[in-house]
Amino acid sequence: MNKQIAKLEAIIAAVIFAVAVSGAPLVANAMARPAEAQAQSADGGAAAVQSRLNKKQFQNVHVALSDGVATLTGTVDLYEYKVDAEKKALHTKGVTAVRNQIDVSGAASDAELQKKLSEKLAYDRVGFGHMFDAISLNVNNGVVTLGGHTHNYVNRDSALGIVATTPGVKDVVDNIEVDPVSMMDDQTRMAVARAVYGFTTLNKYAIDPAKPIRISVQNGHVELYGVVDSKADKDTAYMQANGVPGVFSVKNYLQVAGQPTERQ
Repeated sequence: MNKQIAKLEAIIAAVIFAVAVSGAPLVANAMARPAEAQAQSADGGAAAVQSRLNKKQFQNVHVALSDGVATLTGTVDLYEYKVDAEKKALHTKGVTAVRNQIDVSGAASDAELQKKLSEKLAYDRVGFGHMFDAISLNVNNGVVTLGGHTHNYVNRDSALGIVATTPGVKDVVDNIEVDPVSMMDDQTRMAVARAVYGFTTLNKYAIDPAKPIRISVQNGHVELYGVVDSKADKDTAYMQANGVPGVFSVKNYLQVAGQPTERQ
């Protein structure tokens, strides 16, 4: 009996040893394969993104992919290209998010950018109700912040497009408010424009399309922007706008040339 027990124990021990010896590589391989698969998947995903960026403007852009997050590095010539690269990466299979660390090359002083963009925006959308847009502009270390109002999304997008395609712009912050869509507000805009520009001493501001009195309307409330020659012109514009039927209030942000901004 003792011999049989000993023999059985020896067989069990042998089986356990065999399983342990043969099973160890299997466990190791089972743990290693997912890691290898992930690495191969990441390499393939990065290559897929890189292939979508196979254009001249992206020649200095590099891609790394980890856990579905694509990290973009390198340089491009325009901010527009930086945005396009992010969109292309985000629309690649296997990419769930994008970390955009691309730098925009090109050197321009803030003052140069401010002047150039101000001129471009002043004449943007002339003939398409640009007098009803009042866009503010600020440049700090190449980062352009746009604020103020537009009366529709088309004019807002046009302004953003101008900034995005201007060399030297490093980044864009969009704080532009689009005025509410309203037939009543559209009627008020036209009525205020006729009242302001139709006044004898104010029709001169319609001569240069880059220097109109800007009229913003939100639910019957009117805001006036721009630069006028005198305080008399500023006060007259306010009175003309305030006298339009259906106008609930008027905020006068017109600036007198050579003087600090005053609000009424």
